[in-house]
Order: sequence, then structure tokens, then C-alpha cells
Amino acid sequence: MPHQITQDARPHRTTQDAVPHRSGTERRTPNGGAPARGYRHLFSLPGTRAFTLGNLLARLPMGMFSVSAVVMIAGARGAYSLAGAVTATGLAATALAGPWLARLVDRHGQARVAVPATFASVLGSLALLLCVHCGAPDWTLFAAYTATAATPNIGGLSRARWAHLLRDDPGALHTANSFEQAADELCFMLGPVLASFLTGAFFPEAGTLTGAVLLLGGMLLFAAQRATEPPRRARSKAPSPLRSPGVPPLLVCFTATGAVFGAMEVVTIAYADAQGHRAAAGAMLALQAAGSCAAGLGYGALRPAGPQLSRCLAGMAGLMTLPWLAAMTTGSLVVLAVALLAAGMATAPTMVTAMNLVQRRTPADRLNEGMSLVVTGLLAGIACGSAVGGWAAERLSPASAFAVPAAAAVAALLIGSTTRSVCPARA
Repeated sequence: MPHQITQDARPHRTTQDAVPHRSGTERRTPNGGAPARGYRHLFSLPGTRAFTLGNLLARLPMGMFSVSAVVMIAGARGAYSLAGAVTATGLAATALAGPWLARLVDRHGQARVAVPATFASVLGSLALLLCVHCGAPDWTLFAAYTATAATPNIGGLSRARWAHLLRDDPGALHTANSFEQAADELCFMLGPVLASFLTGAFFPEAGTLTGAVLLLGGMLLFAAQRATEPPRRARSKAPSPLRSPGVPPLLVCFTATGAVFGAMEVVTIAYADAQGHRAAAGAMLALQAAGSCAAGLGYGALRPAGPQLSRCLAGMAGLMTLPWLAAMTTGSLVVLAVALLAAGMATAPTMVTAMNLVQRRTPADRLNEGMSLVVTGLLAGIACGSAVGGWAAERLSPASAFAVPAAAAVAALLIGSTTRSVCPARA
């Protein structure tokens, strides 16, 4: 029976029976998986609508900050190289700080850690805005933007709540994870569009300022929903997620998947620019995200019987060849856009299935840390994919460079087979 949420749930219970103990391996699930009852069931549970609204408001700026920072810095200093270096530094700092911050969340609770961390991140964004506006030395931009690494893993916080609320209902948890993946795609699809509109229609700092307000307001609303917050844990005696069976190869798989994302973004922009339609690149990438968003929602609603990560990775490897074939054989941006839409439909099911495995293989009292390590792997992969994709677009050709995300998808498939051999259950 699904776990029922009661209004008298308390976020700070510390008894061992607050959350059923899970081993560091797999949670037992019925053969074929429990059937999901749809999204209406999820949001009929008390408190889920409120924390989801707050989380979405806080998550939307994650797709805004990089674009806003690049426009703001490049417009004031006339140097895209400086803007790129500043945002890359912030990305690296976020990847390093994320697991440590998530460990604090597991130990002290979401509200006690995420709210002050969000304040620190917002102060970093505002400091960057002031440094750019006032013409401060370049090094201050790096220092200010590094402070934004205090941003909590907002999607991970929401997934941890679902994992706590639906711990006895794996079918509903699958649907919740599918919704969260679709929400990620939606925010990263709308965020850059909103940032571009604000910085162009108003003033260069408008994107950063709006993002800071949304992040802080959304996090305060999210953290205020205390009845759905997972309980605090004492210092965990469980092993690090990095030592949990099957988790390390999954993290490497996430890194390869991140390389698919990073390479596809850079290569698509380079290809559109070579065709003389660079402005179309944003719309084409939005189509890819839209395909992933739709596939994620459908995957959660249908709950395919016996989904396996290897099958999802094989599908992604196959579909990621479509943009490569479209670019090499047609030279048409319209055909490429359709290919990107189809390729995007492979990513959400892959991410959802892999995230389900991470949640089942991570000790319950280190769940936020495990999901933050996923983000670290993705960020590392995005950085590597962007670098290799950019090199291929310059040294080979923009059309040939589409082979890079396809190769990264094949690499993820090969790594996924390693995951299956290390921990075969439900992989």
C-alpha cells in the first residue's frame, strides 16, 4: 500500500523508524514494478503542490544565471572570454561544493541548511551584479560568482522529498522522478529564453536580478513546507555513496550522459552559425529540451514494465545518431531541428531510470549526497563534452562534430553494461 501522508508529520524526527531502513544496495520492488497511478495521485498528497511550486520557482533561475552573467559581463567588459571563464569557474565550484552541502542537508535537514545557503548564493549573484556595474577589477567577478556555488541542489531536494513520501510505493516514485526530470528540462528550456528577454528588453542586469529574486522566494516557499520535509539524521554510519555497490559506475555513466548534453549544445550552435542562422540555435536546443520534457512526462505516466537502464541507454545511443546523419546528409536546419526533437526524447527516460537506481543503491541517510554526486558527474561531463565538441567543430567541421555527442552516448551505453555486471538487479 502506498505510504499515506498525514498533517501531523514532523520534519525533525530522529527515531530510526522515521524512515524504513534501506541497505546500501537495492530496495525490494515487485516484479515488473508497481503500476503508477498518474500525476493526479502525486499532487493529491498533502503538501506536495506547495513544495513543488516553491521548488519550480527556485529551479527556474538555474537556466537563467549563466546566460544572464555572460550577457552582463560581455556587455560591460566587451570580452566573451572573460564571461566564459567566470561562468566556468562558478560551474566548477558548484560541482565541488555540491556533495559537501548535500551531506549537511542529510545531517541537519533541508530548511536549516538550504535557506542560509540560498542567501549566500543570492548575495554572490548580487555581488557579481554590483562588481560589473561599478567596474570592479576582473578578479572580483570570479570571487563573487564562486559564491553562487552555495546554491543547493534544488532538484535533488525535491526528489528527496518524493523518495521520503513514496518510499513504500515504487510505482508512484517512478512517476515522481519522471515529473522531476521533465521539470528540469522545462526550467532549462524556459530559463535562457527568459534571461535573454529580460537582458534585452530592460537592462543587462535584469536577468541576474530576477533570477536572484525567484531563487530566494522559491526556496523560502519550499522550505516553509515542513510537513513533507524528510527527517534529520544523526551523523551517518553508512558508507559513502561512492562506496555503495553499483553507484560508482552509475556516476561515470552520468558523466558520459553529461558529455552528450554539453557537446550537443556547443555543436548545434556552431552548426547554426556556420549556416548563417546562429539565432536559430536557441530554438533548436529548446526543441531538444521539449522532446525530453514530453518523453519524461509520458514515461512517468505509462510506467513501462521492467524498464532497464541498458535499454534506455541503447535507445539514446541510437537516437543521438539522428542529428549527425541530418547534418551530414541534408544540411537543412529544419531537418536537424526535427532530429534534435527526436534525440531529446531519449534523454529523460534514461535519466529517470538511472536516478531511480541511484536512489535505491544509496543509503537512505545519505540520499541528498548521492543525488548531489550525480549533479557533479553531469557537470563534469557537460564541461568535457563542451570542450571536445568545440574542438571538433573548429578542427573538423560543425556537421562532423555531431559525432561527438553520438560517441558520448555510445560510451554511456558501454559504461551502463558495466553497471549491469556490477549490480545486475533491475539495471
